[in-house]
Amino acid sequence: MESGASFFVFGYGSLIWKPSFPFLTKHHGWISDYVRRFYQGSTDHRGVPGSPGRVVTLVPQPGARCWGVVYEIAAAHYELVVQQLDHREKGGYVRATVPVFRGSGDDGGPLPLCDALVYLATSDNEEWLGPAPIKQIACQIALSTGPSGPNREYLFRLAEALRELAFDVSHDAHCFELETAVRSLVAVQPRPQSPAGTPAAVLTDDVHSREASETRVDTSLEASATDSTVSRRLS
Repeated sequence: MESGASFFVFGYGSLIWKPSFPFLTKHHGWISDYVRRFYQGSTDHRGVPGSPGRVVTLVPQPGARCWGVVYEIAAAHYELVVQQLDHREKGGYVRATVPVFRGSGDDGGPLPLCDALVYLATSDNEEWLGPAPIKQIACQIALSTGPSGPNREYLFRLAEALRELAFDVSHDAHCFELETAVRSLVAVQPRPQSPAGTPAAVLTDDVHSREASETRVDTSLEASATDSTVSRRLS
Protein backbone atom coordinates (compact mmCIF):
# COMPACT_ATOMS: atom_id res chain seq x y z
CA MET A 1 0.00 0.00 0.00
CA GLU A 2 3.04 2.27 0.34
CA SER A 3 3.50 4.55 -2.65
CA GLY A 4 5.63 7.56 -3.46
CA ALA A 5 2.57 9.08 -5.12
CA SER A 6 0.52 9.09 -1.92
CA PHE A 7 0.66 9.44 1.86
CA PHE A 8 -1.54 8.21 4.69
CA VAL A 9 -3.47 9.67 7.61
CA PHE A 10 -4.79 7.63 10.55
CA GLY A 11 -8.04 8.88 12.09
CA TYR A 12 -9.34 7.66 15.44
CA GLY A 13 -11.76 10.43 16.43
CA SER A 14 -13.89 12.74 14.30
CA LEU A 15 -11.74 11.95 11.26
CA ILE A 16 -13.49 8.56 11.16
CA TRP A 17 -16.77 10.14 10.05
CA LYS A 18 -15.68 13.59 8.89
CA PRO A 19 -12.34 13.59 7.06
CA SER A 20 -13.01 16.89 5.20
CA PHE A 21 -10.22 16.28 2.67
CA PRO A 22 -9.99 14.41 -0.64
CA PHE A 23 -8.68 10.85 -0.43
CA LEU A 24 -7.96 7.98 -2.79
CA THR A 25 -8.76 4.98 -0.60
CA LYS A 26 -10.06 4.27 2.88
CA HIS A 27 -9.17 1.25 5.02
CA HIS A 28 -9.78 -0.03 8.53
CA GLY A 29 -6.65 -0.50 10.58
CA TRP A 30 -5.19 -0.37 14.05
CA ILE A 31 -2.16 0.93 15.85
CA SER A 32 -0.52 -0.88 18.73
CA ASP A 33 0.26 0.21 22.30
CA TYR A 34 -2.30 3.04 22.38
CA VAL A 35 -5.85 3.45 23.69
CA ARG A 36 -8.50 6.06 22.80
CA ARG A 37 -9.42 8.26 25.77
CA PHE A 38 -11.52 11.40 26.37
CA TYR A 39 -8.66 13.12 28.17
CA GLN A 40 -8.12 16.15 25.93
CA GLY A 41 -9.88 19.42 26.59
CA SER A 42 -11.57 21.24 23.71
CA THR A 43 -12.11 25.00 23.79
CA ASP A 44 -12.19 25.49 20.01
CA HIS A 45 -14.59 22.77 18.81
CA ARG A 46 -16.71 21.12 21.53
CA GLY A 47 -16.31 23.64 24.33
CA VAL A 48 -15.24 27.22 25.00
CA PRO A 49 -12.55 28.86 27.13
CA GLY A 50 -13.51 28.50 30.77
CA SER A 51 -15.89 25.64 29.96
CA PRO A 52 -13.97 23.07 27.92
CA GLY A 53 -15.46 20.00 26.34
CA ARG A 54 -13.64 16.66 26.13
CA VAL A 55 -12.42 14.92 22.99
CA VAL A 56 -10.29 11.86 22.36
CA THR A 57 -6.56 11.51 22.18
CA LEU A 58 -4.20 8.54 22.16
CA VAL A 59 -2.79 7.39 25.48
CA PRO A 60 0.11 4.90 25.62
CA GLN A 61 -0.80 1.45 26.94
CA PRO A 62 1.49 -1.51 26.19
CA GLY A 63 -0.25 -4.33 24.34
CA ALA A 64 -3.36 -2.32 23.50
CA ARG A 65 -4.88 -1.75 20.07
CA CYS A 66 -6.68 1.33 18.82
CA TRP A 67 -8.79 0.82 15.70
CA GLY A 68 -9.44 3.60 13.25
CA VAL A 69 -9.55 4.58 9.59
CA VAL A 70 -6.56 5.00 7.28
CA TYR A 71 -6.93 7.43 4.41
CA GLU A 72 -4.64 7.25 1.40
CA ILE A 73 -4.21 10.74 -0.05
CA ALA A 74 -2.51 11.88 -3.24
CA ALA A 75 0.94 13.31 -2.60
CA ALA A 76 -0.03 16.38 -4.61
CA HIS A 77 -2.47 17.29 -1.82
CA TYR A 78 0.03 16.89 1.02
CA GLU A 79 0.56 20.57 1.84
CA LEU A 80 -3.14 21.43 1.60
CA VAL A 81 -4.30 18.49 3.74
CA VAL A 82 -1.63 18.93 6.40
CA GLN A 83 -2.37 22.64 6.58
CA GLN A 84 -6.06 21.89 7.10
CA LEU A 85 -5.33 19.25 9.74
CA ASP A 86 -2.86 21.49 11.57
CA HIS A 87 -5.62 24.08 11.89
CA ARG A 88 -8.27 21.54 12.80
CA GLU A 89 -6.09 19.93 15.47
CA LYS A 90 -4.51 23.15 16.76
CA GLY A 91 -5.98 22.71 20.24
CA GLY A 92 -3.01 20.85 21.74
CA TYR A 93 -2.38 18.14 19.13
CA VAL A 94 0.97 17.40 17.50
CA ARG A 95 1.93 15.30 14.49
CA ALA A 96 3.45 11.84 14.78
CA THR A 97 4.03 8.90 12.45
CA VAL A 98 2.81 5.45 13.46
CA PRO A 99 2.80 2.01 11.84
CA VAL A 100 -0.72 0.84 11.04
CA PHE A 101 -1.75 -2.83 10.85
CA ARG A 102 -4.74 -4.86 9.73
CA GLY A 103 -5.97 -8.33 10.65
CA SER A 104 -3.50 -11.16 11.11
CA GLY A 105 -1.29 -13.08 8.73
CA ASP A 106 -1.04 -16.85 8.33
CA ASP A 107 1.33 -16.96 11.28
CA GLY A 108 -1.14 -15.10 13.49
CA GLY A 109 0.94 -11.93 13.48
CA PRO A 110 -0.29 -8.49 12.39
CA LEU A 111 -0.22 -7.52 8.74
CA PRO A 112 1.55 -4.19 8.15
CA LEU A 113 -0.64 -1.73 6.26
CA CYS A 114 1.36 1.49 6.12
CA ASP A 115 3.07 4.20 8.11
CA ALA A 116 0.59 7.00 8.70
CA LEU A 117 0.45 10.55 9.95
CA VAL A 118 -1.55 10.87 13.17
CA TYR A 119 -2.39 13.76 15.47
CA LEU A 120 -2.27 13.17 19.22
CA ALA A 121 -2.36 15.30 22.35
CA THR A 122 0.03 14.53 25.20
CA SER A 123 -0.25 15.45 28.86
CA ASP A 124 2.08 18.44 28.55
CA ASN A 125 -0.27 20.56 26.42
CA GLU A 126 -2.31 23.36 28.00
CA GLU A 127 -5.68 21.87 27.00
CA TRP A 128 -5.01 18.53 28.70
CA LEU A 129 -7.66 17.48 31.25
CA GLY A 130 -6.55 13.92 31.90
CA PRO A 131 -8.35 11.04 33.58
CA ALA A 132 -11.37 11.45 35.85
CA PRO A 133 -14.26 9.25 37.04
CA ILE A 134 -16.64 8.24 34.22
CA LYS A 135 -19.57 10.04 35.84
CA GLN A 136 -17.60 13.28 36.07
CA ILE A 137 -16.40 13.13 32.45
CA ALA A 138 -19.93 12.27 31.30
CA CYS A 139 -21.36 15.29 33.10
CA GLN A 140 -18.81 17.57 31.46
CA ILE A 141 -19.59 16.15 28.01
CA ALA A 142 -23.34 16.42 28.57
CA LEU A 143 -23.08 20.11 29.49
CA SER A 144 -20.43 21.33 27.06
CA THR A 145 -20.93 22.86 23.65
CA GLY A 146 -18.71 24.81 21.29
CA PRO A 147 -18.38 26.18 17.75
CA SER A 148 -18.56 22.67 16.26
CA GLY A 149 -21.66 21.74 18.25
CA PRO A 150 -22.59 19.90 21.45
CA ASN A 151 -19.88 17.78 23.02
CA ARG A 152 -22.30 14.88 23.38
CA GLU A 153 -22.82 14.87 19.60
CA TYR A 154 -19.10 14.16 19.18
CA LEU A 155 -19.29 11.27 21.66
CA PHE A 156 -22.44 9.75 20.17
CA ARG A 157 -21.17 9.96 16.60
CA LEU A 158 -17.86 8.38 17.57
CA ALA A 159 -19.59 5.49 19.34
CA GLU A 160 -21.92 5.02 16.37
CA ALA A 161 -19.02 5.07 13.91
CA LEU A 162 -17.07 2.46 15.87
CA ARG A 163 -20.07 0.12 15.81
CA GLU A 164 -20.91 0.69 12.15
CA LEU A 165 -17.35 0.07 11.03
CA ALA A 166 -17.31 -3.21 12.97
CA PHE A 167 -14.19 -2.41 14.93
CA ASP A 168 -13.30 -4.66 17.85
CA VAL A 169 -15.36 -2.74 20.41
CA SER A 170 -13.78 -4.64 23.30
CA HIS A 171 -10.92 -2.15 23.08
CA ASP A 172 -13.27 0.82 23.58
CA ALA A 173 -15.07 0.18 26.86
CA HIS A 174 -14.15 3.73 27.93
CA CYS A 175 -16.05 5.25 24.99
CA PHE A 176 -19.14 3.10 25.37
CA GLU A 177 -19.32 3.55 29.14
CA LEU A 178 -19.29 7.30 28.57
CA GLU A 179 -22.00 7.00 25.92
CA THR A 180 -24.24 5.13 28.36
CA ALA A 181 -23.54 7.60 31.16
CA VAL A 182 -24.22 10.69 29.03
CA ARG A 183 -27.45 9.26 27.64
CA SER A 184 -28.60 8.72 31.22
CA LEU A 185 -28.12 12.44 31.87
CA VAL A 186 -30.42 13.53 29.08
CA ALA A 187 -34.05 12.54 28.71
CA VAL A 188 -37.37 13.19 26.99
CA GLN A 189 -38.95 16.21 28.62
CA PRO A 190 -42.72 16.66 27.98
CA ARG A 191 -44.00 20.13 27.24
CA PRO A 192 -47.40 21.39 28.40
CA GLN A 193 -50.23 20.12 26.24
CA SER A 194 -51.34 22.25 23.35
CA PRO A 195 -54.86 23.79 23.33
CA ALA A 196 -55.95 20.89 21.13
CA GLY A 197 -54.75 18.47 23.76
CA THR A 198 -51.87 17.13 21.70
CA PRO A 199 -48.71 16.74 23.80
CA ALA A 200 -45.32 17.59 22.37
CA ALA A 201 -41.97 16.30 23.52
CA VAL A 202 -38.40 17.43 23.28
CA LEU A 203 -35.88 14.69 22.81
CA THR A 204 -32.84 16.17 24.50
CA ASP A 205 -30.52 13.31 23.59
CA ASP A 206 -30.93 14.10 19.89
CA VAL A 207 -27.31 14.56 18.87
CA HIS A 208 -28.27 17.22 16.36
CA SER A 209 -30.04 19.44 18.93
CA ARG A 210 -28.21 22.63 19.76
CA GLU A 211 -30.71 24.11 22.15
CA ALA A 212 -29.07 24.20 25.56
CA SER A 213 -32.45 24.89 27.14
CA GLU A 214 -33.60 21.41 26.09
CA THR A 215 -30.94 19.72 28.17
CA ARG A 216 -32.11 18.79 31.64
CA VAL A 217 -29.17 17.69 33.78
CA ASP A 218 -29.22 17.38 37.54
CA THR A 219 -27.89 20.64 38.99
CA SER A 220 -25.69 18.85 41.48
CA LEU A 221 -23.87 17.17 38.60
CA GLU A 222 -23.48 20.52 36.86
CA ALA A 223 -21.86 21.93 39.97
CA SER A 224 -19.58 18.90 40.16
CA ALA A 225 -18.40 19.38 36.58
CA THR A 226 -17.79 23.09 37.15
CA ASP A 227 -15.85 22.47 40.36
CA SER A 228 -13.77 19.84 38.57
CA THR A 229 -12.84 22.19 35.72
CA VAL A 230 -11.94 25.01 38.12
CA SER A 231 -9.86 22.77 40.37
CA ARG A 232 -7.93 21.38 37.38
CA ARG A 233 -7.10 24.85 36.11
CA LEU A 234 -5.98 25.96 39.59
CA SER A 235 -3.82 22.88 40.19
